[in-house]
Amino acid sequence: MSQGSGMGERPHASVVLKTNSSEQRAQSQGDGPVDATFKAIETIAKSGAELLLFSVNAVTTGTESQGEVTVRLARGGRIVNGVGADTDIVVASAKAYISALNKLESKMERVNPQHQL
Repeated sequence: MSQGSGMGERPHASVVLKTNSSEQRAQSQGDGPVDATFKAIETIAKSGAELLLFSVNAVTTGTESQGEVTVRLARGGRIVNGVGADTDIVVASAKAYISALNKLESKMERVNPQHQL
């Protein structure tokens, strides 16, 4: 995954996802690097999920702190959470989004929309 943003530059992201034995690549622009990353992942996943929550917390201290991202997605009456951690918040965000997408595809994890965290 690569991403970039800067003054006067529209944030963009490139992702490569491996599914089974194939690789799929996508690029996208967004309002920020996380938005661009989510859009690039969606270009591949085509999940149609709605982002309900995006939360970032520091799990360690210092300038090289690990960030933990929680993403909540909804689709077809199902609501799932995904969590990712990394020193790069954009990478942690991608991990969380993919985790949530995988849960949406899983038939075992059903969360009642009435019992949101």
